[in-house]
Amino acid sequence: MSESRPTAAPPSGTARDGGEAGPRAASGRTRPVSRGIPAAVRLALAGGIAAVAVVCFLFLFIEGSFEFAFERRLTMLGTMAVVAFAQAVGTVVFQTITHNRILTPSIMGFDSVYILMQTLLVAVFGGSVLAATDGLPKLVTQTLLMAGFTMLLFGWLFSGRKGSIHVLLLVGVVLGLAFRSLSDFLQRLLSPAEYDVLSARLFGRLSSAEAGYLPIAGIVCLIVGIVVWQRRYRLDTLLLGRDAATNLGIAHKRELSLMLLLISLLIAMSTALAGPMTFFGFVTAMLAYQMSGTHRHVVVLPMAFLIGLITLAGGQFIMEHVFYASGMLTVVIEFLGGAIFLVHLLRKGTL
Repeated sequence: MSESRPTAAPPSGTARDGGEAGPRAASGRTRPVSRGIPAAVRLALAGGIAAVAVVCFLFLFIEGSFEFAFERRLTMLGTMAVVAFAQAVGTVVFQTITHNRILTPSIMGFDSVYILMQTLLVAVFGGSVLAATDGLPKLVTQTLLMAGFTMLLFGWLFSGRKGSIHVLLLVGVVLGLAFRSLSDFLQRLLSPAEYDVLSARLFGRLSSAEAGYLPIAGIVCLIVGIVVWQRRYRLDTLLLGRDAATNLGIAHKRELSLMLLLISLLIAMSTALAGPMTFFGFVTAMLAYQMSGTHRHVVVLPMAFLIGLITLAGGQFIMEHVFYASGMLTVVIEFLGGAIFLVHLLRKGTL
């Protein structure tokens, strides 16, 4: 059901037109009003670049059987679309409800849960269990377990009267370190062969996703996308803070809990499908805000998805046909993403 845009005076530091700037940042400074290219033109430009990247990735430099190569690339493209949507949308919504442009669900220890689950499987049942249990039941089970964990953690922290961003950050980092330490200890007990099998699952992998996983992943992304899009104006209102949003008629706690559930499903699906990608969501969200020139989610959400798709499809095309290193895309993204995160943190000077 569609909803009407909340009628309220814009927060300090914003304007009413399409080039409005976002609310005050955590540092207290206000973004200048954007008077450049209209948002619709920016989205159209990003969509055109994404279309070019997709066409190049699908059809150029095919050697051998066209049918085999096209089917493989189409499966990879579907995985890229799911990962780009889940990471980009999940990160933008998470930063909205936490009022922080640096935090992401992955940084909060989400990937550590996936690593621990995979390590426990190998440590208890042996290295062959990873391949033997591959399939939709395992994907659904991993997604539900990871979503349940994050809902339990984030819901508990946000629902308490003393809950805050700093508590969330501290608990997430501590639990992430604890899970990683336990995973490292268990990995040291594995045989070299079992460790090699496990290591292949602990890096982001776009080329090894099964085509059978994509329908359920696509359905989850579609449902979550519809719910988030229907609440795009409520997300704008949540940027004003708890008190202002409540005064404008938003059930703050209910919206927060719903957004946390949707974020958990998105990031869990992405991680279970393609492996951990810690900084990809941060980079796409940061670029989306820069390219959009506004804080409005009606522009930022599709822009984030398009930038994520451009990064993955264009990056994979370049890595395959320019540097001949098709399996290194996620490694490069994580390395550059980590460097950008540190530079952004140092420039901002605060969480």
